[in-house]
Amino acid sequence: MNAHDRNLGADQARLHYGDGDYAVLKPGRYVLCAVTGQKIPLEQLRYWSAELQEAYAGPAESLKRWQETQR
Repeated sequence: MNAHDRNLGADQARLHYGDGDYAVLKPGRYVLCAVTGQKIPLEQLRYWSAELQEAYAGPAESLKRWQETQR
């Protein structure tokens, strides 16, 4: 699946996050960062938590969430 597939909607995708990859449950073009609410295009998604089932815009957001959950 890539961003040029015509069957992808402009809607938010729903994913199941695994340890090293993710599975698309509902096709779409983006997911939302759990920390900032920023739209993350699927082709740019690099950071997520399998445990929390959340996506993050980048390493800073991922670290912030990890620090919050360690308290």
